[in-house]
Amino acid sequence: MDIQEKLTALVNQLNTVIVGKSDQTQDCVACLLAGGHLLIEDVPGVGKTTLAHALARTFGLQFSRVQFTADLMPGDLLGVSIYERGAEKFVFHPGPLFAQVLLADEINRASPKTQSALLEAMEEKQVTIEGQTRPLPLPFFVIATQNPMDQAGTYALPESQLDRFLMCISLGYPSRTAERELLCGVDRRQLVDALPSLLTAQELLTLQDQVQAIHAAGPLLDYVQDLMAATRSGQWFIQGLSPRAGIAVLRAAKAHALLAGRSYVAPDDVRAVLPQTIAHRLIPTGDAGRGAQEQVRAMLDAVPLP
Repeated sequence: MDIQEKLTALVNQLNTVIVGKSDQTQDCVACLLAGGHLLIEDVPGVGKTTLAHALARTFGLQFSRVQFTADLMPGDLLGVSIYERGAEKFVFHPGPLFAQVLLADEINRASPKTQSALLEAMEEKQVTIEGQTRPLPLPFFVIATQNPMDQAGTYALPESQLDRFLMCISLGYPSRTAERELLCGVDRRQLVDALPSLLTAQELLTLQDQVQAIHAAGPLLDYVQDLMAATRSGQWFIQGLSPRAGIAVLRAAKAHALLAGRSYVAPDDVRAVLPQTIAHRLIPTGDAGRGAQEQVRAMLDAVPLP
């Protein structure tokens, strides 16, 4: 099976679990191929956690799940050192963060202190505990689910942490046809448990290297810079994007191009990933009357194609 067939099989397998959401599943695969972290934001019960489980199993990665609650402490994630009498010393016991995929379920139900414990891990692929830096397994991904902020018992993620998520997607309610399939079909948990792994960790790292090797021509880079400048103009958003966000857009577009079987990035790749990659980093201007994703799409239509 060549690379393209394997990538198609990945997306198709996810679509058997999350029915009627092929665009979102493709975004998820592109996000992980680009080496980014994924935030899935929606109301409870639409399949956020199921999708995260299915991603980890399909990519063949060792994963751990943490249910974020108001009383979760940073040590519950990172691990603790415990004195062992037999060894006559403190021995570090790693927490669930030391996995290739951390499923942070309902991440915005934990306190800001616990949320911030993930910052170094997400950016540097390492954590500093008791003055000692400990590397995390590679590849390392955080797949987080988040409930809408108007629900009780939620804490807004700080902007610095939102910026660490390469993509933020929303599943939304299923269509009537997809919902009928869910009502009549096999339980989703049973489907996820039966999913085979289609990649190994080493194969995924190789694919990530191939994503980085996808060619981006000069006019394409001009287009990305034009879009970044548009976010900073004050016309669309209160505050513009940072250079790190521009790099994230390019990485996501390269992954989208690889999934499409191309060795170069096209403007359509940038347009396909832009709302999911930047909307969670931006606040629309007060008179926009639109959500961040709708505002990004309006801006896309206003910026000329190369």
